[in-house]
Amino acid sequence: MTLLYFVSNPVAFTGRDATTLTFTFGKTMDIKLSFLGAARNVTGSRYLLEAHGHKVLIDCGLYQEHDLKERNWSPSPVPPEEIDSVVLTHAHLDHCGLLPRLVKEGFRNSIYATPPTADMARVVLEDCAKINEEDAEYKRRRHEKEGRKGPHPEVPLYTVEEAKAVFPYFKSVDFDVPFEAAPGIEVTFRQVGHILGAAMVRVRVVQNGESRTIVFSGDVGRNDMPILNDPDPVGDADYIVCESTYGNRLHGSQADIPTELARVVNATADARGNLIIPSFAIERTQDLIYYLAQLLRANRIPHLQIFIDSPMAVTISGIFKRYPRLFDMSTTMLLRNYRMPGLTLVRTIAQSKTINHIRGTAIIIAGSGMCTGGRIKHHLLKNLPNPDATILFVGYQARETLGRELINGAKSVRILGEECPVRARIERISGFSAHADQGELTAWLKTTTQPPRHVFVTHGEPEAAEAFAAHLKNTLDWQATVPDFMQEICLE
Repeated sequence: MTLLYFVSNPVAFTGRDATTLTFTFGKTMDIKLSFLGAARNVTGSRYLLEAHGHKVLIDCGLYQEHDLKERNWSPSPVPPEEIDSVVLTHAHLDHCGLLPRLVKEGFRNSIYATPPTADMARVVLEDCAKINEEDAEYKRRRHEKEGRKGPHPEVPLYTVEEAKAVFPYFKSVDFDVPFEAAPGIEVTFRQVGHILGAAMVRVRVVQNGESRTIVFSGDVGRNDMPILNDPDPVGDADYIVCESTYGNRLHGSQADIPTELARVVNATADARGNLIIPSFAIERTQDLIYYLAQLLRANRIPHLQIFIDSPMAVTISGIFKRYPRLFDMSTTMLLRNYRMPGLTLVRTIAQSKTINHIRGTAIIIAGSGMCTGGRIKHHLLKNLPNPDATILFVGYQARETLGRELINGAKSVRILGEECPVRARIERISGFSAHADQGELTAWLKTTTQPPRHVFVTHGEPEAAEAFAAHLKNTLDWQATVPDFMQEICLE
């Protein structure tokens, strides 16, 4: 007999999902799941699991949608000192970016992650803190010059010192090694593709001689992508919390990526403009280098200067070299047999500024991937007005981000306080995505040993999440719902 019922935040809960469930009565296991982020939106991943009187936080992510950024400044909805541990799925900011705030507010326990995730999260958090400090200072000076007060605080969300205060709490655990995140709560990391070190989190709770398994997907990667192995099977699962970033869409084929990338590079070279690629420092930049190396080796594109203008991407690439055991065979062979000419790793601001004085076409890969901060903004300001330049998007662009404005066809955008006309060509290659699409997510979920009791669809914009939940009901006859922000659900 199963019991699944909803305990709602009176403001956030609408009750639309509860009516779809069947209520029966039996002995409960007293497991509660709270959706503290990534509920009906893409970023801010954060879930609280409570069992045996203990609390484990799965992810602690930053909100990146412009209209939700105020949530980053809110105190933790759970007293940090009551949380037994944090378990990270991977090192992207929308999954780990609020850890400094949590520690600042009083969290002092272990933060569990795979070794690559722990290594990269340190880099990501420190880099985010530096950007926060620089942006706050830039904003303060601009507002002072304009004689006005902005709508957001002129202090950083957190400082470099506060980011570094998180580091002592990281505890690395390898894939497939069970560990106790809290008394009676066993966790195992399993490979899920997406980025280096990314994991699905398998939580097993034992009580009264029974056990329940809750699987948190994190961000699910795709099969047959470069560098990483394919996602592991889901296995047994009573409940699944599944992402839905592309829950209502299908990607282009990975096989089309080299052809599409070659087309864009060659067209830009013919026009003698720059190719600007906003890219996430983790995985996407490394994927780009992999494909560019293949194209150069086959002489399918001209041998242009290529700049990785992201100190974080440079550092992350160094971390990749520590974990060749996690690479797939094709990447291992490419690294053994080919060294990439014309590649410049840009570390300092002074080096970054010199790129704009180089004559001829260059490929400039810079962060951030959604154009929300970092050096990409300076390259966009320089190149967007140029009709010979190309801006190529190779990743997801959340709503209310500069990247989304550009792919939606904006004729003018505001960057660093300036109005910038958009005359450059805007291109997009969807096959690059590190997120599984609707079909791939469905295929991954079907690797369960038996249908789960329920699937909670998260980490997607409302239309994508709702479409994916409906898809699971219609095609697999599974119970699936989209929880609301701050909704609490009690599970048997």
